[in-house]
Formats: sequence, C-alpha cells, structure tokens
Amino acid sequence: MVDTRIPPVREMDIDRPCAARVYDAFLGGSHNFGCERAFAERLERELPDIGETYRENRAFLRRVVEYLLAQGVRQFIDLGSGIPTIGHVHEVARRRTRDFRVLYVDNEPLTVAHSKPLLAGEPRAEIIRADCRDPNSVLKSPEAAELLDPAEPVGLLMAPVLHFIPDSDDPVALVETYRDALVPGSHLVISHLTGSHAPDEMRILAGHYAATADPLQPREVEWIEKLFGDFDIVRPGTTLLSDWRPEPGRTTAKQPYCLLHGGVARKH
Repeated sequence: MVDTRIPPVREMDIDRPCAARVYDAFLGGSHNFGCERAFAERLERELPDIGETYRENRAFLRRVVEYLLAQGVRQFIDLGSGIPTIGHVHEVARRRTRDFRVLYVDNEPLTVAHSKPLLAGEPRAEIIRADCRDPNSVLKSPEAAELLDPAEPVGLLMAPVLHFIPDSDDPVALVETYRDALVPGSHLVISHLTGSHAPDEMRILAGHYAATADPLQPREVEWIEKLFGDFDIVRPGTTLLSDWRPEPGRTTAKQPYCLLHGGVARKH
C-alpha cells in the first residue's frame, strides 16, 4: 500500500551542518559554509582519512552511471542528490553521450538554490525541490513529465540517501513504491551506511551527525540487501562500494573505513 502521508516542508537551516554541504566539503567543492567545514575538520580529527569514504561514494556513483549508460539507460533520477558538482551524474553522462536526461531531487532549499545556476547551461539536467519520501512529488512533478519518458528505463539512484530516512518513515515501503513505479529494464542503485563491518567507527560517525540537520540511521547489510526486492542483482552483487566493479588496473589501497554497502539491480 502506498503511503499517502506528505512529509513536512524542510525549512532553511544555516546554523547546523547540512549533509549535502558536508558532502560537498569533503569532495573539495565550494558550495558549503563554515559550519560544514568545521564539522569536516572535527570528523577528520576523530576518524582520520574519513574523507575517503565520501570520495569512494562518488567514485561508485561514477562507475554505476558509466555501467548504466553501457546498458542503454539514458535517463536518471537522483534522489537526495545534494549539489550536482564535482563529477556528478550529468557530468559523467555527457562525457559518454549527448543522449541523456537527469532529474536531481533534494528537499534542502539552499542545496536546490545553489544547484540551479550550476545546471543553467545544461538542458538535459534539472533539479527540483521535493522530498523523496513523497514519491508523487518526484515521479509526477512537471519537471519529470517534461524531462523523462515514462515508457523508457530509468536509473533510480539512492546513493546515498536512505540512511537519512528514519525507520518511522518506513524506508522499506518507500523503496518498494519506487520499485513498483519503474518500467522493466530500469535499475535501482543503493549505497547505504552500515555498522556491520566497522561498528565502532560507525558509532562515532553517527554520533557526529546526530548534531547536524541530517542525523544518520546506519543499518545492517542484510537489511540493505532486502531493499532490492525481486530485482536481478547485477554482478558482483551487493558489496562494499570499493569492491563494486573497481576500475581495471586500479591499485589504490583499501578504504580506511568499511562503512558503505550497496549495489545495483535490474527490474526484469
């Protein structure tokens, strides 16, 4: 059953760190404030090299987009997108093809405000202010109707957003609603923070985020894997992000913290 509750509109909050701007700060972007940079510095002091976790998520996203393009997917919905810069979906796609469309979705007002000028010169990508907990606000938005072809497969990106959704909002049912809305040939992409591999480090990370505008809800690997439902899991399966189709010949060291788990699955 589809949950018809409408989540409250998110208000602007510049006094507490925002997840989208923290991510931007760790990626080396310029769309963040002093509170996000101070947060990143505190986190780095307690978890040295934690920035590699953020960069690995972005590298995973790049590999996923390239994989989906190779499978013929040409349109993407990025839920909880953050600020679309530093190698985001449209930047990866346009290196491969001129035939793509990207709908970015975020509910944080400043994130959307910062993003619109960045996308002004890219007619194949747009960002909307909507809450992914309200699928209708995304899938039935005027922007989705104009930009996306509902009869064609979509790459639905939840990377990373679900660990910001509390259990009280029933993320399992939410993902099921999105899965049901996708046409065959579409792909679901998930990355999610977990304490299954490094519980002590995960507790530290979650403790820091508890004081932000976006507290975390890490979950066990088994819980994350069930989100794909009956979709066909793409090899190598669900795994640590650094192990998902690493670039051939890549010889970098293992991630210092094993905190992100995810994968890709196709609707048959």
